[in-house]
Amino acid sequence: MVSAEIAQWVQQAGPPVTAAVSAYGAAVLTRAEEAAADATVGLGQRILQLVWRRGDEAGRGELERVVGEAADEQDDAYTTAVLSRLLKRALQDDAELREELAAVLPVPAAGTVNITASGERSIAAQHIGTAITGDGHTPPQP
Repeated sequence: MVSAEIAQWVQQAGPPVTAAVSAYGAAVLTRAEEAAADATVGLGQRILQLVWRRGDEAGRGELERVVGEAADEQDDAYTTAVLSRLLKRALQDDAELREELAAVLPVPAAGTVNITASGERSIAAQHIGTAITGDGHTPPQP
């Protein structure tokens, strides 16, 4: 996987990983997956557990620390950024892990665009005209 592919994979993995950490906190690394778990949370949990199992003692410790801090964080954008950096490092150093994780993520359909917005008053769109967030704004008149 080249750098662009890693970046694309991390972007695709970010939402389920963030959802898993938000739902389970640091326990996401060792928690047994429940059949009733939400699909996104379950996918994020599987991704993090694969990274955790492949790591050495130092890598596992760092992952546990980062996931614990991310679980305590109230800002989803920050959590996603921190976890994304961690995933990029893990993927760059381990070709077998890249293969395992590539098999876990669903392959997006051709022409599919994934857009994610996170946080209070966040917006996301593939194409957008005027977007106003916050209070007290008057929309522009045509």
